[in-house]
Amino acid sequence: MRFASSPHPTAVVLLACLLAFAADAGEPLQLSARGTVQVAFTPGDEAATLVVEALRKAKRQILVQSYSFTHKDIAQALVDAKHRGLDVQFIADPLQHQRGATSQVAWLAEQGVPVWLDGEHAAAHNKVMVIDNGTANAAVITGSFNFTHAAQYRNAENLLLLHGHPALAEAYAANWRRHRIHSLPYRGLLR
Repeated sequence: MRFASSPHPTAVVLLACLLAFAADAGEPLQLSARGTVQVAFTPGDEAATLVVEALRKAKRQILVQSYSFTHKDIAQALVDAKHRGLDVQFIADPLQHQRGATSQVAWLAEQGVPVWLDGEHAAAHNKVMVIDNGTANAAVITGSFNFTHAAQYRNAENLLLLHGHPALAEAYAANWRRHRIHSLPYRGLLR
């Protein structure tokens, strides 16, 4: 399926149903490769800069799943996107947030970014951002790269930024939504 502009709403619903069926069946999703891929390896490559630049180019929505989140520039780019009027939503691993004295999760919530904690699993180990899902320019950021200073400067990590593959972005967004359902609101846990 190829979209020259935003996909037709019926196409999005059909794609979401197909993806949900594939996920429920327990079968891995197979998609044809398309779009462009940017790759960064750390230490050495500027993976965090690649993330920040992608967030600055976002037009509608950013969905995040993060295991460990301490990178202040990435946190600021998410808050800036929220202030530009984008729908920014964040799911975090609760234990990493509690253990990390430099975690930016609480700061994101204080800045008005909706944050949930996914305590359903031994580790909410996803490191994913879905940008502008439902558009021809949708992007997915994934890889081993935690959104942290250590991932940028000390760890051996990899990051992929995949542009222009709406079906892939929808698959990641559908997975985000599945985790959002069982996650608890961060603000609700503060009371």
